[in-house]
Amino acid sequence: AVIVSAAGFSMWPHLFMRAFTARSERTLKLTVVLYPTFQLFLVPILLIGFAGVLPFPDVSPADTIVPPLLTELELSPVLVGLVCAGALAASMSSGDAILHAAASIGVRDGITPLRTTPMSDTRQRLWIRGLVVAVSAVAYYFAVISEVSIVALLLGAYGGVAQIFPLVFATFYWPRATGAGALSGLLAGIGANTLFLVLPSLRPFPLHEGIYGLAANILVFTTVSLLTKPHDPNHLEDYTSGLSTTEANATPSPPE
Repeated sequence: AVIVSAAGFSMWPHLFMRAFTARSERTLKLTVVLYPTFQLFLVPILLIGFAGVLPFPDVSPADTIVPPLLTELELSPVLVGLVCAGALAASMSSGDAILHAAASIGVRDGITPLRTTPMSDTRQRLWIRGLVVAVSAVAYYFAVISEVSIVALLLGAYGGVAQIFPLVFATFYWPRATGAGALSGLLAGIGANTLFLVLPSLRPFPLHEGIYGLAANILVFTTVSLLTKPHDPNHLEDYTSGLSTTEANATPSPPE
């Protein structure tokens, strides 16, 4: 689960767009260096959860431990208000990014390619708004009605999202990769992950289903890429040289 979470954390669409968008190569490198410091803010959250299990062992599900802590420990109303406001602000900032990313990807990469005629910007916007409502309804079901815990839901979702990681890694470090290989590996990884998620009794070892998905993904991705025609080197050069060109253009020339 740790390996799958580490591989899939930055593959979420709403984080992917932020992680791989930069004005220059220097900004991108700085983001990579400073990005791990964000994980330090997750340590207090883990401590709160572990500490809350001791005084409130009967809380179920365990990931709802924060409300009992706030109501039973007789904390200052000001502190409770600040905690609730911070939690609401954090959920809104992440929630709107996830909703808009899911809806826009569903329209631009799912619905639009299936149409025989181009879709206008106005109609795309209407479709995106509709998908935002649909995705919100699904999220509401899992948050309020479903008995699946948030932890189990996240672990299950990470298995599918982590299948994007081999493709991103190959983009930077394996020019021999092909589009057919990437698509085949992605489908194989998602298929294997879904199979072992739905039928855990078929797992040969007690590992996260995402591990089996990554193994199938990498195997199929590599095999199909080696068996298919590679991309034109000039086509790859347009992408691999883009960062250096952008940084050179963004750096002002020294005065003569």
